[in-house]
Amino acid sequence: MSKSKRLLDLMMTVNRKRKFTVKELADEFNVSSRTILRDLQELGELGVPLYSEVGPHGGYQVLNERILPPIAFTEEEAVAIFFASHALRHYKYLPFKEESLAALHKFYNYMSGDVRDRIDEMKNRIDFLTPARQAEFPYLSLLLEAATGQKVLLIDYESKGQRKARWIQPVGIYAHNGLWYCPAYCFLRGDIRVFRCDRIQSAGYDESGPAALDLKHVHLGNKDDYSSQTQQDDTSLVRLFVELGNRGVQACEAEVWSSPLLHIRGDGTGWLEGEIPQSDLGFFARFVIGLCNEATVQEPPEQVAEVKRTLAGMLAQYK
Repeated sequence: MSKSKRLLDLMMTVNRKRKFTVKELADEFNVSSRTILRDLQELGELGVPLYSEVGPHGGYQVLNERILPPIAFTEEEAVAIFFASHALRHYKYLPFKEESLAALHKFYNYMSGDVRDRIDEMKNRIDFLTPARQAEFPYLSLLLEAATGQKVLLIDYESKGQRKARWIQPVGIYAHNGLWYCPAYCFLRGDIRVFRCDRIQSAGYDESGPAALDLKHVHLGNKDDYSSQTQQDDTSLVRLFVELGNRGVQACEAEVWSSPLLHIRGDGTGWLEGEIPQSDLGFFARFVIGLCNEATVQEPPEQVAEVKRTLAGMLAQYK
């Protein structure tokens, strides 16, 4: 076995084993202990995070930050991955901002000169725009960690001018229109709720809180199905029906929340239909007004009244 292949196999082996002795590796690769020691030293120089421990129970172990083995990319794959990461630069806050910048730097600097020239030519010809926001999102990494680890967080949440402490168990996080959102099980409401991450004033773990639920089967793709099951006995729900023109349908397609409510006809018109909380009547009134003649509320009567009340308030500003 050539030295380069042995080093590559050794890198994958130590990543898999995590803890090992020189003798174990020497026996596995059928080389001397001295050769393995030299190979481990070279891996350390390449950036593999190895830690040695002396004594009868000592040996080597790989620290938490694993180094992935080399992966061969085609030129097109490398360019695609570069721009996938490059697209995130408009977001001031990301769960792994520094890591994505480091990966982008590595991709660019380890490419051949002609590929770098190609990327430089493309940088100003392709973009993924997102609205610039003044909002801050300092807890994205913590929310994502809690979602993947099935953990409960205590947050201080501000909504409608009021701040309340909430116990939540995050399902995930997603970005839309320059804002970050966190669907989570809210122990106060007993249901999945979507929290705007910039309204979270503080967040952290607290052992005095409720026990975590088993939400491994709940994710961003099916959270609405789970939420509808828990809401079916909620008497605060009302039935919404809004008739939509073609442009109204297109506007709704751009909204993340519309998916379970939106229905589209063959001619491009459609309608919104489904149960919504009464507390959302104000939101839907403002949204429908923004669509002008492209949306007509047919039910419930409370939604029609809310639209009229909102319009009256707007007209009053121009008297």
